[in-house]
Amino acid sequence: MSITPLMPVYPRCGVRPVRGEHCHLIDEDGTRYLDFASGIAVNLLGHSHEGLIGAIQRQAGTLMHVSNLYGSPQGEKLAQMLVDHTFGDTVFFTNSGAEAVETAIKCARAYHQNAGDAGDASRFELITFHNAFHGRTMATISASNQTKMHHGFSPLLDGFKYAPFDDLEAARALIGPHTAGFLVEPIQGEGGIRPASQEFMSGLRALADEHDLMLALDEVQCGVARTGTLYAYEQYGIEPDILATAKGIGGGFPLGACIATEKAARGMTFGTHGSTYGGNPLAMAAGTAVMEAVANDEFLSQVREKGERLRKGFEQFIGNYPELFELVRGMGLMLGLKMKVESRPFFVHLRDNHQLLTVAAGDNTIRIIPPLVIGDAEIDEFFDKLSAGAASFKVTEPA
Repeated sequence: MSITPLMPVYPRCGVRPVRGEHCHLIDEDGTRYLDFASGIAVNLLGHSHEGLIGAIQRQAGTLMHVSNLYGSPQGEKLAQMLVDHTFGDTVFFTNSGAEAVETAIKCARAYHQNAGDAGDASRFELITFHNAFHGRTMATISASNQTKMHHGFSPLLDGFKYAPFDDLEAARALIGPHTAGFLVEPIQGEGGIRPASQEFMSGLRALADEHDLMLALDEVQCGVARTGTLYAYEQYGIEPDILATAKGIGGGFPLGACIATEKAARGMTFGTHGSTYGGNPLAMAAGTAVMEAVANDEFLSQVREKGERLRKGFEQFIGNYPELFELVRGMGLMLGLKMKVESRPFFVHLRDNHQLLTVAAGDNTIRIIPPLVIGDAEIDEFFDKLSAGAASFKVTEPA
């Protein structure tokens, strides 16, 4: 047998973490890595947060799973916290970001199609945007125009039209009689840490209002305090109808959610959607602990301050290596270092030679998405490792 026990869909590297301490990971051979990847924007409280660990331990000793056939005091508590801190009126809990986006897609369609006598089955298309990443299910890869995610899985699902990201007029031109809404990341993560412009986000909101469309935001990566506000939409001064959130909301425990207004959720009635594990008490304990830690002005202002310190450091750093780096972009502690050369070799170099973990992204960008609990010591260590990595990096010309 040549196939590995773990299905070989990931090109796994040689780093094999077995333990975490605050903002560091420790390999099975004892090597310490500074973790500015956070499990791809998941471990927002680091790896040893007492509040999160304690909440999970206490709940695990009490009740882990009962299914959604019964009342859920744990789910009701976390849903109320999310409603109190966001635009939303109601929440559906999932196990992952892809499931949260799937719920958002169904919610947007159901708004039009399950509206009683006013239902319109022809309104099923969502306008999405180039270089987006919405997940790996059939619906979420169909919502992306990235060929690399489509290969081997044809035919894709109908119901998606693609416009260039941050191009309001292109989005407007795609609106037709079958349009149900928009699905967009306010900040593209995998696409290269590319924030949408104010004009674009405000324009999508206005188009949705004008044509009775749903504005669904994918904040799986940029949400939950990552950008310095609880959700990134707040920085644009708009509110969506539907929002998918995951990653950081569980702090490392698998958890996602779809948040919606009462109007947007009008089609999500008994029997229209469900999940065996979604909203289980253990996940709810993790999510509640995360919200208790991050959903306050003091924590959010610290994220903004740390992000600004990193940004200022990048601006000086880029000036020292103009042949390698072009610019820094992003919000809060979701930053992207755009390179003038292919970024993946540098990402590997930092990891293997300088024990600095980051995440590669599109548009020749290195994602800098550390735990939100980093302090001055971790920021200093980061720039020491980054500078050493840049000084020792040799650009390899393509063959």
